[in-house]
Amino acid sequence: MNAQKNTRTIIFVAMRDGTMVSKSTAKFIRSLQIKKYRQKAQAFLVEGEKSVAELLQSHLHIDKLVAAPEFIEKYGTMVNKKVAEPLEASPAEISSLGSFKTNEAALAVVRMPDSKPAFLPEGRWGLILDDVRNPGNLGTIIRIADWYGFHSVICSRTCADFFNPKTIAATMGSFSRIVPAYASLPDLLGSVSVPVYGAYLEGQDIHKAQALKPGWLVMGNESTGIRDELDPFISQPITIPGQGQAESLNVAIATAVLCDNLVRLSKET
Repeated sequence: MNAQKNTRTIIFVAMRDGTMVSKSTAKFIRSLQIKKYRQKAQAFLVEGEKSVAELLQSHLHIDKLVAAPEFIEKYGTMVNKKVAEPLEASPAEISSLGSFKTNEAALAVVRMPDSKPAFLPEGRWGLILDDVRNPGNLGTIIRIADWYGFHSVICSRTCADFFNPKTIAATMGSFSRIVPAYASLPDLLGSVSVPVYGAYLEGQDIHKAQALKPGWLVMGNESTGIRDELDPFISQPITIPGQGQAESLNVAIATAVLCDNLVRLSKET
Protein backbone atom coordinates (compact mmCIF):
# COMPACT_ATOMS: atom_id res chain seq x y z
CA MET A 1 0.00 0.00 0.00
CA ASN A 2 2.80 2.43 0.87
CA ALA A 3 4.48 1.78 -2.47
CA GLN A 4 1.25 2.56 -4.31
CA LYS A 5 0.78 5.82 -2.42
CA ASN A 6 4.34 6.91 -3.11
CA THR A 7 3.99 6.12 -6.81
CA ARG A 8 0.80 8.14 -7.01
CA THR A 9 2.48 11.10 -5.34
CA ILE A 10 5.38 11.01 -7.77
CA ILE A 11 2.98 10.95 -10.72
CA PHE A 12 1.15 14.04 -9.51
CA VAL A 13 4.35 15.95 -8.79
CA ALA A 14 5.63 15.17 -12.28
CA MET A 15 2.33 16.29 -13.76
CA ARG A 16 2.50 19.50 -11.77
CA ASP A 17 5.99 20.27 -12.99
CA GLY A 18 5.22 19.52 -16.64
CA THR A 19 1.71 20.84 -17.15
CA MET A 20 1.45 24.19 -15.43
CA VAL A 21 -0.98 26.71 -16.91
CA SER A 22 1.08 29.12 -19.01
CA LYS A 23 0.38 32.87 -19.15
CA SER A 24 -0.83 32.58 -22.74
CA THR A 25 -3.18 29.71 -21.86
CA ALA A 26 -4.52 31.62 -18.87
CA LYS A 27 -5.15 34.68 -21.04
CA PHE A 28 -6.97 32.55 -23.63
CA ILE A 29 -9.15 30.87 -20.99
CA ARG A 30 -10.15 34.21 -19.45
CA SER A 31 -10.99 35.62 -22.89
CA LEU A 32 -13.73 33.00 -23.30
CA GLN A 33 -15.85 34.87 -20.80
CA ILE A 34 -16.53 37.33 -23.65
CA LYS A 35 -18.87 36.34 -26.48
CA LYS A 36 -16.80 37.63 -29.41
CA TYR A 37 -13.78 35.62 -28.28
CA ARG A 38 -15.91 32.50 -27.77
CA GLN A 39 -17.18 32.87 -31.32
CA LYS A 40 -13.70 33.48 -32.69
CA ALA A 41 -12.27 30.41 -30.93
CA GLN A 42 -15.44 28.34 -31.34
CA ALA A 43 -14.95 27.28 -27.73
CA PHE A 44 -16.62 27.89 -24.37
CA LEU A 45 -16.02 27.38 -20.65
CA VAL A 46 -17.45 24.78 -18.32
CA GLU A 47 -16.81 25.42 -14.63
CA GLY A 48 -17.28 23.50 -11.38
CA GLU A 49 -16.97 19.89 -10.29
CA LYS A 50 -20.50 18.77 -11.19
CA SER A 51 -20.58 20.38 -14.63
CA VAL A 52 -17.10 19.18 -15.60
CA ALA A 53 -17.90 15.68 -14.35
CA GLU A 54 -21.01 15.67 -16.59
CA LEU A 55 -18.84 16.93 -19.44
CA LEU A 56 -16.41 14.03 -19.04
CA GLN A 57 -19.29 11.62 -19.72
CA SER A 58 -20.58 13.51 -22.76
CA HIS A 59 -19.81 13.46 -26.49
CA LEU A 60 -18.46 17.03 -26.37
CA HIS A 61 -14.77 17.56 -27.18
CA ILE A 62 -12.58 18.97 -24.41
CA ASP A 63 -9.68 21.10 -25.64
CA LYS A 64 -8.24 21.84 -22.20
CA LEU A 65 -8.90 20.69 -18.65
CA VAL A 66 -7.58 22.62 -15.66
CA ALA A 67 -8.23 20.79 -12.40
CA ALA A 68 -7.15 20.41 -8.80
CA PRO A 69 -5.22 17.23 -7.92
CA GLU A 70 -8.21 15.94 -5.96
CA PHE A 71 -10.47 16.24 -9.00
CA ILE A 72 -7.99 14.44 -11.25
CA GLU A 73 -7.64 11.64 -8.72
CA LYS A 74 -11.40 11.32 -8.13
CA TYR A 75 -12.32 11.22 -11.84
CA GLY A 76 -9.05 9.73 -13.11
CA THR A 77 -10.56 7.08 -15.36
CA MET A 78 -12.88 9.53 -17.13
CA VAL A 79 -10.16 12.18 -17.36
CA ASN A 80 -7.76 9.74 -19.02
CA LYS A 81 -10.38 8.80 -21.62
CA LYS A 82 -11.27 12.39 -22.57
CA VAL A 83 -8.16 14.50 -22.00
CA ALA A 84 -4.66 13.85 -23.31
CA GLU A 85 -2.87 16.12 -20.85
CA PRO A 86 -4.83 17.74 -17.98
CA LEU A 87 -3.38 20.89 -16.47
CA GLU A 88 -3.09 20.68 -12.72
CA ALA A 89 -3.64 23.86 -10.70
CA SER A 90 -4.41 25.02 -7.19
CA PRO A 91 -7.96 25.98 -6.18
CA ALA A 92 -6.94 29.66 -6.17
CA GLU A 93 -5.52 29.38 -9.69
CA ILE A 94 -8.67 27.69 -10.97
CA SER A 95 -10.88 30.40 -9.46
CA SER A 96 -8.76 33.12 -11.03
CA LEU A 97 -9.21 31.66 -14.52
CA GLY A 98 -12.98 31.40 -14.61
CA SER A 99 -16.00 33.58 -14.00
CA PHE A 100 -17.00 31.93 -10.71
CA LYS A 101 -14.78 32.66 -7.74
CA THR A 102 -16.13 29.73 -5.74
CA ASN A 103 -14.92 27.16 -8.28
CA GLU A 104 -11.99 25.30 -6.75
CA ALA A 105 -12.29 21.94 -8.51
CA ALA A 106 -12.08 22.13 -12.30
CA LEU A 107 -12.54 24.19 -15.43
CA ALA A 108 -12.66 23.02 -19.04
CA VAL A 109 -12.35 24.63 -22.45
CA VAL A 110 -14.84 22.87 -24.72
CA ARG A 111 -15.19 22.94 -28.47
CA MET A 112 -18.55 24.24 -29.65
CA PRO A 113 -20.59 21.47 -31.24
CA ASP A 114 -21.77 21.79 -34.82
CA SER A 115 -25.17 23.47 -35.05
CA LYS A 116 -28.08 21.23 -36.02
CA PRO A 117 -31.23 22.17 -37.95
CA ALA A 118 -34.49 22.48 -36.06
CA PHE A 119 -36.14 19.09 -36.02
CA LEU A 120 -38.93 17.52 -33.98
CA PRO A 121 -39.72 13.81 -34.37
CA GLU A 122 -43.38 12.80 -34.35
CA GLY A 123 -44.70 12.26 -30.86
CA ARG A 124 -42.01 14.37 -29.14
CA TRP A 125 -42.15 17.77 -27.49
CA GLY A 126 -40.00 20.75 -28.44
CA LEU A 127 -39.44 24.14 -26.86
CA ILE A 128 -39.18 27.49 -28.68
CA LEU A 129 -37.85 30.53 -26.80
CA ASP A 130 -38.64 34.01 -28.08
CA ASP A 131 -36.26 36.71 -26.82
CA VAL A 132 -35.37 35.11 -23.47
CA ARG A 133 -32.45 37.37 -22.62
CA ASN A 134 -31.42 36.39 -19.11
CA PRO A 135 -28.61 33.78 -19.21
CA GLY A 136 -29.70 32.25 -15.91
CA ASN A 137 -33.26 31.81 -17.13
CA LEU A 138 -32.06 30.28 -20.39
CA GLY A 139 -29.85 27.80 -18.58
CA THR A 140 -32.62 26.85 -16.17
CA ILE A 141 -35.03 26.32 -19.07
CA ILE A 142 -32.51 24.02 -20.77
CA ARG A 143 -32.34 22.02 -17.55
CA ILE A 144 -36.15 21.85 -17.43
CA ALA A 145 -36.33 20.66 -21.04
CA ASP A 146 -33.79 17.95 -20.22
CA TRP A 147 -35.77 16.87 -17.15
CA TYR A 148 -39.02 16.50 -19.08
CA GLY A 149 -37.41 14.75 -22.04
CA PHE A 150 -37.98 17.48 -24.62
CA HIS A 151 -36.27 16.62 -27.89
CA SER A 152 -35.35 20.09 -29.14
CA VAL A 153 -34.92 23.65 -27.93
CA ILE A 154 -34.94 26.49 -30.48
CA CYS A 155 -33.98 30.07 -29.59
CA SER A 156 -34.69 33.30 -31.41
CA ARG A 157 -31.52 35.11 -32.41
CA THR A 158 -32.22 37.72 -29.71
CA CYS A 159 -32.07 35.16 -26.89
CA ALA A 160 -29.15 35.00 -24.48
CA ASP A 161 -26.03 33.19 -25.63
CA PHE A 162 -26.19 29.52 -24.71
CA PHE A 163 -22.39 29.43 -24.34
CA ASN A 164 -22.34 32.26 -21.78
CA PRO A 165 -20.73 30.84 -18.58
CA LYS A 166 -23.82 31.84 -16.57
CA THR A 167 -26.08 29.93 -18.96
CA ILE A 168 -23.86 26.85 -18.89
CA ALA A 169 -23.71 26.91 -15.08
CA ALA A 170 -27.50 27.24 -14.76
CA THR A 171 -28.07 24.12 -16.86
CA MET A 172 -26.41 22.06 -14.10
CA GLY A 173 -24.95 19.66 -16.67
CA SER A 174 -27.86 19.58 -19.11
CA PHE A 175 -25.72 21.54 -21.60
CA SER A 176 -24.09 18.21 -22.46
CA ARG A 177 -27.41 16.70 -23.59
CA ILE A 178 -29.37 19.63 -25.03
CA VAL A 179 -27.74 22.29 -27.22
CA PRO A 180 -30.31 24.74 -28.59
CA ALA A 181 -30.41 25.89 -32.19
CA TYR A 182 -30.79 29.58 -33.05
CA ALA A 183 -33.21 30.42 -35.85
CA SER A 184 -35.64 32.90 -37.35
CA LEU A 185 -38.80 31.93 -35.52
CA PRO A 186 -41.30 33.17 -38.15
CA ASP A 187 -39.50 31.09 -40.79
CA LEU A 188 -39.42 28.05 -38.53
CA LEU A 189 -43.02 28.26 -37.34
CA GLY A 190 -44.26 28.88 -40.86
CA SER A 191 -43.03 25.45 -41.89
CA VAL A 192 -44.20 23.19 -39.03
CA SER A 193 -47.12 20.79 -39.23
CA VAL A 194 -47.46 19.92 -35.52
CA PRO A 195 -49.45 21.87 -32.92
CA VAL A 196 -47.85 25.06 -31.61
CA TYR A 197 -48.78 26.01 -28.06
CA GLY A 198 -48.00 29.52 -26.82
CA ALA A 199 -47.83 30.87 -23.26
CA TYR A 200 -50.19 33.86 -22.93
CA LEU A 201 -51.89 35.50 -19.95
CA GLU A 202 -55.20 35.23 -21.83
CA GLY A 203 -54.77 31.65 -23.06
CA GLN A 204 -56.75 28.54 -22.23
CA ASP A 205 -56.41 27.38 -18.61
CA ILE A 206 -53.87 24.55 -18.84
CA HIS A 207 -55.58 22.82 -15.89
CA LYS A 208 -58.79 22.55 -17.91
CA ALA A 209 -57.17 21.34 -21.13
CA GLN A 210 -57.93 17.85 -22.40
CA ALA A 211 -55.51 15.36 -23.94
CA LEU A 212 -53.05 17.24 -26.14
CA LYS A 213 -50.99 16.14 -29.12
CA PRO A 214 -47.23 16.78 -28.72
CA GLY A 215 -45.73 19.70 -30.60
CA TRP A 216 -43.89 22.95 -29.92
CA LEU A 217 -44.28 25.09 -26.80
CA VAL A 218 -43.42 28.77 -27.32
CA MET A 219 -42.27 30.85 -24.35
CA GLY A 220 -41.83 34.61 -24.67
CA ASN A 221 -39.71 37.40 -23.26
CA GLU A 222 -39.59 37.77 -19.47
CA SER A 223 -41.31 41.19 -19.60
CA THR A 224 -43.25 41.43 -22.86
CA GLY A 225 -44.19 37.84 -23.66
CA ILE A 226 -44.42 36.39 -27.17
CA ARG A 227 -43.95 38.91 -29.97
CA ASP A 228 -47.05 39.93 -31.93
CA GLU A 229 -45.54 38.72 -35.21
CA LEU A 230 -45.57 35.15 -33.89
CA ASP A 231 -49.25 35.21 -32.89
CA PRO A 232 -50.51 33.88 -36.25
CA PHE A 233 -48.41 30.74 -35.85
CA ILE A 234 -49.77 29.81 -32.40
CA SER A 235 -52.46 27.17 -32.82
CA GLN A 236 -53.40 27.00 -29.12
CA PRO A 237 -52.74 29.79 -26.58
CA ILE A 238 -52.43 28.42 -23.04
CA THR A 239 -52.00 29.96 -19.59
CA ILE A 240 -51.29 29.04 -15.98
CA PRO A 241 -54.16 30.14 -13.73
CA GLY A 242 -53.06 32.33 -10.82
CA GLN A 243 -54.71 32.53 -7.43
CA GLY A 244 -52.90 35.53 -5.94
CA GLN A 245 -51.99 39.08 -6.89
CA ALA A 246 -48.65 38.63 -8.69
CA GLU A 247 -48.61 40.10 -12.19
CA SER A 248 -46.77 37.18 -13.77
CA LEU A 249 -44.39 34.27 -13.25
CA ASN A 250 -40.69 34.10 -13.98
CA VAL A 251 -40.28 32.60 -17.47
CA ALA A 252 -38.29 29.60 -16.24
CA ILE A 253 -40.86 28.77 -13.55
CA ALA A 254 -43.70 29.16 -16.04
CA THR A 255 -41.86 26.88 -18.47
CA ALA A 256 -41.56 24.18 -15.80
CA VAL A 257 -45.26 24.35 -14.92
CA LEU A 258 -46.36 24.18 -18.55
CA CYS A 259 -43.92 21.42 -19.47
CA ASP A 260 -45.18 19.31 -16.58
CA ASN A 261 -48.80 19.74 -17.63
CA LEU A 262 -48.17 19.25 -21.35
CA VAL A 263 -46.20 16.04 -20.87
CA ARG A 264 -48.95 14.73 -18.55
CA LEU A 265 -51.74 15.65 -20.97
CA SER A 266 -49.94 14.16 -23.98
CA LYS A 267 -49.74 10.82 -22.17
CA GLU A 268 -53.53 10.82 -22.02
CA THR A 269 -53.90 10.84 -25.82
